Amino acid sequence: MNSSPEIKPSSRPLSALDVINTRCSVRRYTPAKLDRATVQALLDAAVRAPTAIHAEPWAFAVVRDMKLLRQISDVAKDIVVKKGLQEPNDTSRLLEMVRQPEFNIFYDASSLIVICGNLASPFAVADCWLAAENLMLAACALGLGTCVIGFAVDALNTPELKTRLGIPAEMTAVAPIIVGVPADATAASPRKPAQVLAWK
Repeated sequence: MNSSPEIKPSSRPLSALDVINTRCSVRRYTPAKLDRATVQALLDAAVRAPTAIHAEPWAFAVVRDMKLLRQISDVAKDIVVKKGLQEPNDTSRLLEMVRQPEFNIFYDASSLIVICGNLASPFAVADCWLAAENLMLAACALGLGTCVIGFAVDALNTPELKTRLGIPAEMTAVAPIIVGVPADATAASPRKPAQVLAWK
């Protein structure tokens, strides 16, 4: 049994624009676990997202077992290597990273929240990503870090892991998001100004 204490981060008063402008992807976490109420608060925020024709096609798998997270990471790394990581940018660096036995694609975060969607709904993927943004902004408002782990999608959609995580066959893992207590401060990355194509 993991003896790390569960913690509930303290709230901080941030406006919606503060949260939007300070949220960033975090890739270094402390071992502190989030308590169940905090995770539930993030899920409650996620389901307040807009949803086409009020379909609410989402469901969530929460993983806080560190051993299981490591196992999922290893499956995902194997898939990435076998596929040759056919990404257009920086392929050699990424392949080198995932081939390291000690590398954990979840960056040792204490929780993984997988947003799944029933793709029978035509806008399910968009709905799931809207829920993901709500979840990440809520986490930022609570002083938590998050990061979308796209490398995990293929692994999470294997029949074995779907069964293990209780994801029904008709649902697809869309947005895997790690959540935890940041190990240090992370500055928001710069963004290009909005490209306005029309302003009539």
